[in-house]
Amino acid sequence: MKKLSYTKEISASPEHVHDVMLGLSDKHTYEQWTAPFNPTSTWEGGWNKGDKILFVGISEDGTKGGMIARIVENDPGKYVSIEHYGMLENGVEITEGEKVDSWKGAHENYRFEATANGTLVTVEVNTVDEYASHFDETWPQALDVLKKICEQ
Repeated sequence: MKKLSYTKEISASPEHVHDVMLGLSDKHTYEQWTAPFNPTSTWEGGWNKGDKILFVGISEDGTKGGMIARIVENDPGKYVSIEHYGMLENGVEITEGEKVDSWKGAHENYRFEATANGTLVTVEVNTVDEYASHFDETWPQALDVLKKICEQ
C-alpha cells in the first residue's frame, strides 16, 4: 500500500475546519467538498471514536455503494483517524475476500494545525497503486472546495 499526503492552507480556525470537513453542524458541507469523488457522496453513522461509519454514494447504475470504516480517533480541531475495513455493494456489506483484502485496514487521517493565517489541513491516505493517480487528481480538488466553504 502507498501512503499519499495532501495539504491545504485554510483561513479559518482548526475547530471550524474540522466541523465543516466532517459535516458535524451541517452534513451538506461534507457532501459539498467530497463531491469531486462522487457527486452523491455522504456519510451514515457517527464520528465518535469507535463508531462505524459508511462513506456512500449512488453509482452510475443507480445502486448505493461505498466504504465501511471505523473512527479510530477524533480529537476535534486536531486529528481524525479513519480505518477502512470493507465496502458496501448493492446494499451488501463486504468485509472479507478478494474485493477488500488488498486494502483492508487502510487509514485516512486528517490533521488540523493552527497557523498564523488559520489552519493547515493535512490528509494522509493509504491506497493501493491502482487508485493513487485518481487520488492525486481528486484530493486537491476536494480540498480546494473545502477551503472555499470554510472561508465563506
